[in-house]
Amino acid sequence: MYKRLRRKVKKIFRELLLYHYSSLEYRAKVLTLVVATNEEISKCELELLRKIACEIYNNDEERSEILVETVKEYFDKIITNNGLDFEHLVFQVEQETREVKRFAEKIDIEALTKFQECIDNEEDKIYQQRVLSFLADLKERYE
Repeated sequence: MYKRLRRKVKKIFRELLLYHYSSLEYRAKVLTLVVATNEEISKCELELLRKIACEIYNNDEERSEILVETVKEYFDKIITNNGLDFEHLVFQVEQETREVKRFAEKIDIEALTKFQECIDNEEDKIYQQRVLSFLADLKERYE
């Protein structure tokens, strides 16, 4: 109960309370680009998202969960057309990478490619490959 309440408070005030908040937000945007290639986050994608978040934050459960929740928030905004669409998110990721060069190091193409296993639809798979190519190019350009 205490952990859940603490996580909710951090979620609400994450910009003020989280160490390296901008880094977490950037990672969430990159992960959202990859999982938002279809209309929903599948169980497979959600499990993989949690696994990748734990790897990123060395099993810091709280920070990992906040990353996953942030990805879900961005995804919901895209799906419900609530002030964010996919193209705008692409623009934000590119702009933030250009402005903060060290963010390019946070794009882990190998980890992101694992999401390909979760997609059955061939068109969605091709679309996701294009997103991965874009991110790989972005990483190469600004790293």
